[in-house]
Amino acid sequence: MSSHTHGDYPLAPVQFSRLTKRGIMLRLSLPQLIVLGIAVLTLVASLYTAGGMGLAWTSPVWGGATLVAVIPAGGRKVIEWVPILFGWIARTYLGQLIYRRRIIKPRPAGTLALPGDAAPLREWEDPETGAAMIHDPHAQTLTAILGISHPAFVLLDPGEQQRRVSGWGRVLASACRSGRIARIQVSERTLPDSGTGLAQWWRTHGTNDGSWAATTYAELIDRAGPAGERHVTTISLALDMKAAARQIRTSGGGMRGAAAVLRQEMTTLTAALRAADLTSTGWLTPGEVAVILRGAYDPAAAPALERHGDLGRDLATAGPVAVTETWDRLRSDSAHHAVLWISEWPRSQVYPGFLSPLVLTGGILRTLALHYTPVRADQAARDLRKKKTELISDAAQRRKIGQIEDAASSAELNDVLQQEADLTAGHGVLRVSGLISISAPTADELDSAVAAVEQAAIQASCETRRLVGQQATAFTAAALPLCRLV
Repeated sequence: MSSHTHGDYPLAPVQFSRLTKRGIMLRLSLPQLIVLGIAVLTLVASLYTAGGMGLAWTSPVWGGATLVAVIPAGGRKVIEWVPILFGWIARTYLGQLIYRRRIIKPRPAGTLALPGDAAPLREWEDPETGAAMIHDPHAQTLTAILGISHPAFVLLDPGEQQRRVSGWGRVLASACRSGRIARIQVSERTLPDSGTGLAQWWRTHGTNDGSWAATTYAELIDRAGPAGERHVTTISLALDMKAAARQIRTSGGGMRGAAAVLRQEMTTLTAALRAADLTSTGWLTPGEVAVILRGAYDPAAAPALERHGDLGRDLATAGPVAVTETWDRLRSDSAHHAVLWISEWPRSQVYPGFLSPLVLTGGILRTLALHYTPVRADQAARDLRKKKTELISDAAQRRKIGQIEDAASSAELNDVLQQEADLTAGHGVLRVSGLISISAPTADELDSAVAAVEQAAIQASCETRRLVGQQATAFTAAALPLCRLV
C-alpha cells in the first residue's frame, strides 16, 4: 500500500501483528506433542517387543494418533477439536443447551436473569454516580458501561481522523498504565429504531400547523421511523479486583471499596475520552443496562421498550425467557443468533476506518465487540523476550534439521521486534480480540445476514470464523457489554 506524506494526506497507515501460531516446539501445540509422543512410544515399544509383526498390529494406534495430530479440520488440527467436542457432549448430557426461565421461582435478589455461565453475575448500583456496576464473583471483576456519542468517522477529513485516532490511542495507553484494568470492551451495535428520535425532533423543531405538508411529514415520520435502524456505541470498563486488592482495602473494602476504586478509573476514562473528542452520554443506569440485555436476546421488543418509558427496566427480569443452543447458532426469544470471530486482522498496512464496510452494512442487526486486554509493561517485556527467544530457537532448530525458513516465521519475528521497540518507546501493549454477533428473525435470514457480514469482513481485509460448539458463551461476550471473554 502506498504511503502519503503528512503534507498532502496526514492520515498514517497502521499494520496489525499476525496471529501467533507458534507451538511449544516446531510449531506443534501441546495436544499435538502429546498425541505424537504416544504414537512414537507405541511405535518404538512394538518394534522392540514384537518386531515387524508388532509394528503391523499396532499400526492403527500409532497411525491414527499421527493422523489426528497433523490432519487439519475447520481451521485447526483434529486433536484440537477434542476439548470442544467433549465439552459439547458433556453440556448436552447435563441438559445445559436449553434454558427456560422459571416464572414462578424468581432469581435471587441482586443477580441478573441471564443463562449459562453468566448466571452468577450480580448488580451493584453505585450510590454516587447512579451507574450500574456488574460484579463477576468468579472472574473477580467489576464492570461499568459508558454510552458514547461521536460523529461519523468516515465523513471527517483525513487530518481530523488522524487526530482522533491519536486521541483514542492515548485512551488505550492510559488503560495500560493503570495496572488495575482487566479489560475494555467497545461495542458498536445496530438496533431497530423505534422512531422516538425523529418524533422528538419533529415535536421540537417542526411546525404542526395542520397544513398538507405538515400532515404528510408527520405521517411519514410515524410510518418510516420505526422501520429504520440506528447505531449505538458503548465502552465497558472492567476493574480487576485482584490487582486492585490493596486499593480496595484502603477505600473501605467489599463492594463499596471496589466501587470507589472503579469510580477513579471511570473518571480517568471520561477525561481521556473528552481529550479525544468523544462525547460521553453518561454511565448507564440499571434500567438502561436492562434494556440492552433484553434487546440483545429479544430484538423485536427493543423498540417497544424505548417507546414506553420505564417498561422493562428491571435487571431482575432483563434476561431471556428461553434460549436453545445448537452447534453453530443460538435461538432466543424472538431471534436467531450466530457469533463470528475475527481470526485474522489485515496483514498489510491499512488506514483507520478500514472496518467501515463491516460497520456500515445496512439492514442487519449485529454487534461488533472489540475486547482490549491491557498488559502491564513488565509482563509485556517478559512475554516479548520469551517469544523472541522461542522464535530464534525454533529457527535454529529448523536449520539443524534442514527445514527451509518460511516467510511467515520471519514476519512473526519482525512483529515481535516491532512490539519490543514500541514498548521501549513508552507505548502500551494490548491484546485485541474481535467478535461479531448477528441476529435475525428466522434461520434463513440469519444465514443470509452471516454471508453478508462475512463478505463485508473480506472487504475490510479481515478473516472471520464461526465459533462452533460455544455459541452461548460467545454470545454473552459479543452481544452483551459485560466484558466477558470466550
